[in-house]
Amino acid sequence: MSWLLYPLIATVLGFIIDMVFGDPEGLPHPVMLIGKLITAFEKLFRRLLPKTAGGERAAGGLMFLCVALLALLVPAGLLWLCYYLTPILGIAVEAVMCWQILATKSLRDACMKVYRALRRGNLERARSAVSQIVGRDTEKLDEGGVIRATVETAAENTCDGSIAPLIYLVVGGAPLGFLYKAVNTMDSMVGYVDEPYKNFGLIPAKADDVFNFIPARISALLMLLSGFILNYDTGNGWKIFKRDRYNHPSPNSGQTESVCAGLLGVQLGGTASYRGITHMKKTIGDAIRPIEPKDIDRSCKLLYNSALIAAVIFCGMRLVVFLATIPR
Repeated sequence: MSWLLYPLIATVLGFIIDMVFGDPEGLPHPVMLIGKLITAFEKLFRRLLPKTAGGERAAGGLMFLCVALLALLVPAGLLWLCYYLTPILGIAVEAVMCWQILATKSLRDACMKVYRALRRGNLERARSAVSQIVGRDTEKLDEGGVIRATVETAAENTCDGSIAPLIYLVVGGAPLGFLYKAVNTMDSMVGYVDEPYKNFGLIPAKADDVFNFIPARISALLMLLSGFILNYDTGNGWKIFKRDRYNHPSPNSGQTESVCAGLLGVQLGGTASYRGITHMKKTIGDAIRPIEPKDIDRSCKLLYNSALIAAVIFCGMRLVVFLATIPR
């Protein structure tokens, strides 16, 4: 039954390494390879299939299938070989994989770059920093727009970059974690409602909705618990969650963004520009007070606390399952 314990040990080690070190700059990252695969398969299937709406949807579906299978099977094969040679090697390699799949500290560091730039009064540097972590156009954002974009990203990626991958790691180890990471990356790269991805990105975007459906709702509840521990306005967080969690084009992103808006007492969402196209979106939360740079720091504290709570709960549950399988 030790095969149930090894991935748990690797997940815990990978989580600790990520929380302490994040993603060191300059080191190659598997997500970059996944991105190259997405680009290569997009070019291939766009060239092979008709330039029609149906052809583009089929091309996107084939791209999704190829990238997803490779993301699942390659690490699974590598880990099988490592564990076959020795469990110590398998745990070490899988721990590194888990570290690469999680992105809690790197997300916090990226958000805090925006915060520090705003604290220094450097709006241009803040715009440049936030452009690295959001998909919207940032060149004309005022200070409030920069803060909202950063807080929304911290809230959304509390699920996408931290809790959701942790859940998949606990359930299926690094191979399932990499599958989730590939689905999430495909959605980030091609899951747009505008051309040229309106049809091509349909299946990857819908798949991301499915993969995040349960984790997003779990993440929202964990953020509420984290807000309670941090002495944020939990009552308002619950109120806005119930009222505004579907005020977002994504069925999942609004879950955590609504909790964050309520806990902080600020308003998120609203109109935003993507690739030069203005999108009219509903607001999330009430503007109980003006949004301020400190809200970025508050949202990052929510991120870290929620990730720690998730690790304790889900790794603890996996340990209970392991102990229950031991013959008595």
